[in-house]
Amino acid sequence: MSSRRTTTIAGSVVAASFSAVMILSFTATADDQGPGSGKGGKVIDEAPAGVKLTTLLPSKISVDNSTQKTAITATVKNDGTKDSGKIQLLVVGFDGLTVKNVQGCSAIDKGNLPEGSNSGFACPIDNLAAGKSKSYAVDATFDLKKTGKICLPVQTGDGKKTYWQQGPVPFGTNNPSPNAPATPLLLGTDNKPVAPGGGASELPKTGVGRDILPLGAAGAALLTAGAAGLWWSTRRPTRQLGA
Repeated sequence: MSSRRTTTIAGSVVAASFSAVMILSFTATADDQGPGSGKGGKVIDEAPAGVKLTTLLPSKISVDNSTQKTAITATVKNDGTKDSGKIQLLVVGFDGLTVKNVQGCSAIDKGNLPEGSNSGFACPIDNLAAGKSKSYAVDATFDLKKTGKICLPVQTGDGKKTYWQQGPVPFGTNNPSPNAPATPLLLGTDNKPVAPGGGASELPKTGVGRDILPLGAAGAALLTAGAAGLWWSTRRPTRQLGA
């Protein structure tokens, strides 16, 4: 075999390997959070005719074991045939999951958070056209020694009605990775924290250890993922969120 032909073949192999690496790298990045899921979502108040609002959360996230930081994409969709008008998406954290920032949104005052939640942001949307969606980058932390939940209500701009509410739905893992750089968490899975000795402990009851989270002054029940619940739709008018 001539040296020229050998060089050509070697170059082709290197180029093919490089292309494969590029394709695999892109795929891993694009699919990092898995497909969006509406798990734990339910209709609360009836939306106007032709408007169908829902939300999506990633099917999986990854928590940095050293910093506890994670990133979540929250999406609101209008699968209806008419525009939504003014609405707002809320992003609220519970227990070990704390929402630190939502791009383009404002922090909810602690006095307006439901009992049991630790953080929240409101994202005003002037109008969501029929068939369109809007996604938000959510920065959060997750204390892997606790369970953690997130909730996405979609309300009218004045907060008087809640058209849709996803959650509070848990992220978690039954296979903790204390020695790995990051721990993958799955949507709809209760977290099983790592015990001090490195093994998995029994699932603790975080907070006050209850399945129903009453809404403080409003006295309404906020139910856990998978059950029908009411949230800000039953709040006192003085505690409604602005558009």
